[in-house]
Amino acid sequence: MLVDFAKLPNYSKIWIYQSSRKFYPEEIKEISQKIEGFLTSWDDSGAKVIASYQLKYDRFIIFAVDQTIESLSVDAIDESVMFILSLQATYEVELLDKLNVSFKQGEFVQYKDLKEFQKLVKKKAVSAKTIVFNNLINTKEELENNWEIPITESWHNRFL
Repeated sequence: MLVDFAKLPNYSKIWIYQSSRKFYPEEIKEISQKIEGFLTSWDDSGAKVIASYQLKYDRFIIFAVDQTIESLSVDAIDESVMFILSLQATYEVELLDKLNVSFKQGEFVQYKDLKEFQKLVKKKAVSAKTIVFNNLINTKEELENNWEIPITESWHNRFL
C-alpha cells in the first residue's frame, strides 16, 4: 500500500539504491509510475506492505517500509530486489552496488567506483569536508540525519 513518505514513522526500514548515472526527466516520470505501481500492489503473504518512496537528486531511489506490525519476509524483500533489477535492466544503470561512492561536488552529485574515489582523495580533489552519501543506513530517521555526511564521519574517512 503506497502512503505519503512523511507519514511513515521514523523507525521505518529504508533501502537506498544509488544509480550509476543521473536519471533523465522523462525517465524519472516513468520510474515514479513504475515504483508507485509496484508499491501499490506489493504484498507480504497476502498482507499489503505499507511503503513509500522518494527519488532524490535524480539519482537515488529510496524505499521506506513501515514494519510496525512485523518485519518483511524474505520473499517480500526478494520481490522488491527483483523489481529494482528490472529497473536496472530497463534503464541500463547500476542500482545494487553498495561499494560505489556518491558524493557532492558543489551542487552536483558525483558517482565513482571505489578505486576512482580513492584516487580523487589522493589528488586532494576530495577533501575532509566533502559530503558523501551513507547508503548503508537502515531507518527513516537515519536518512534524515545521517545520510548526507562529511567524509570524516563516514566509513570513507579511512582514505583521507
